[in-house]
Amino acid sequence: MSIFDELQTSLQEAVDIKQGKAKASRATRHEIADVKAIRAQLHVSQVEFAQAMGTSVDTVKSWEAKRRNPTGLAAKVLATIQDNPAFYNELASH
Repeated sequence: MSIFDELQTSLQEAVDIKQGKAKASRATRHEIADVKAIRAQLHVSQVEFAQAMGTSVDTVKSWEAKRRNPTGLAAKVLATIQDNPAFYNELASH
């Protein structure tokens, strides 16, 4: 099968899924952390939170305003803090 045929088959599968004629073989969902709620629970300022996360205050503001979503390691760290708020204290101490 040529690359063109593979792409055409894949595209047809996508159309069938979109039209409800087929089900997706897998679905990946990622929970997006509510940074403002996490920070409020910790009782820390945006500046303190940004320093602990190793990012800028503008990035924290963007996350809180939902203009951007945390990705990669930041998303994992936020999920860890959400599950275990005491982890923030360890993070902030470094």
